Amino acid sequence: MSERGLGRQFGWLWTSYAVSTVGTWFAFDAFPLIAILVLHSGPGQVSLLAAIGLAVGAVVAIPLGPWVEFRRKIPVMIGMDLVRFVALATIPLAYWLGRLSFLQLVVVSVVVGAADNAFTAATGAVMKAVVPRSRLVVATGRFESTTWTATMIGPPLGGASIGLFGPVVTVVVDAVSYLLSALSVRAIRLRESPPVRRTERLRPADLLDGWRYILEHPSLRLLFFNGVLTSGLIMATAPLLAVLMLGELGFAPWQYALAFGLPCIGGLIGSRLSAPLAARFGSHRVLMVTGWLRAFWLLGLAFVQPGVVGLLTVILVELGLITCMGIFMPLFAAYRLTETPDDRVARTLSAWSISSKAVIALMTALWGVLAAATTPRIAVAAAGTLILATPLLLPRRTQITVDR
Repeated sequence: MSERGLGRQFGWLWTSYAVSTVGTWFAFDAFPLIAILVLHSGPGQVSLLAAIGLAVGAVVAIPLGPWVEFRRKIPVMIGMDLVRFVALATIPLAYWLGRLSFLQLVVVSVVVGAADNAFTAATGAVMKAVVPRSRLVVATGRFESTTWTATMIGPPLGGASIGLFGPVVTVVVDAVSYLLSALSVRAIRLRESPPVRRTERLRPADLLDGWRYILEHPSLRLLFFNGVLTSGLIMATAPLLAVLMLGELGFAPWQYALAFGLPCIGGLIGSRLSAPLAARFGSHRVLMVTGWLRAFWLLGLAFVQPGVVGLLTVILVELGLITCMGIFMPLFAAYRLTETPDDRVARTLSAWSISSKAVIALMTALWGVLAAATTPRIAVAAAGTLILATPLLLPRRTQITVDR
């Protein structure tokens, strides 16, 4: 439960994150699959489900950042876990009663998305409270390695479970994971003083406090634009690569899954190397080098060819990209927490998450239009070319103290 030098309270926090993350990736693409297999929805409805859930969830989450900031974080985290459990539990219940509808899938995706944002914002504040500053890179690295491990094993197991037990089994597992997460959060022993605020009523200006702080901080501002643009360009290519590989290039579904599942081991390795590399070479140098390196891989996916060589190309390109991300992300997350005052953590993380989701949704839509007007390969090449400019937004100073 406790990692060396991080303490038992972090162990419970990490357990909460781990069980909910595994549940989320186990249920990866559960809603689109349910829409297709149960409700017989077409491509337009499935795309609409993804877009509405992401966009509306981000809008609903805007007032949650300030709301979380001025409340004790442990009760907020438990509450968000319970909200997600109840929302997801309505899906199998409605399915078994024969009352499941497309509208219900949309509403649940919005509720879960907004609760995710609030939970993540509160988690950052709790992590900063229970982890020593010099161990933040190690702690964020543990979260990152957990994410990549869940990404690697969750979807294949979830897909197999759907084949064996039906379309809603992964949603049941995901819902239960939030109950287990709530129990883990409840075990955290953290004395939280009541947050102090100037007024009891949430003011319109409070909604923008997270963005205001990010944009006023010279280094965080650059990291913010670098991060949202990089993630937006990478994620915008995901559906295009699926169309390219499964359509034009004729790869089998298992080959496509292998091409994007196997390289996740690079994220696991990179996240474990992040703290030792930063301790040896300096956090800023490692952040800059991996920030530059991660921008050079995406363009390679535009040159994928059919056959074994093409499959190996995708695996190697994704492995390089994900390994760089695995090293970069813990340093970035630790620096963001270090530079954000304790009374602004929730608002800052919430604003960052909302912006990232909004940019991913926008870029995914734009790149879909570009692919329709040209070809998926040209659209991937455009994203790979534009991402080469994102390292110019990396800040010149981000040094933080790192213990191994």
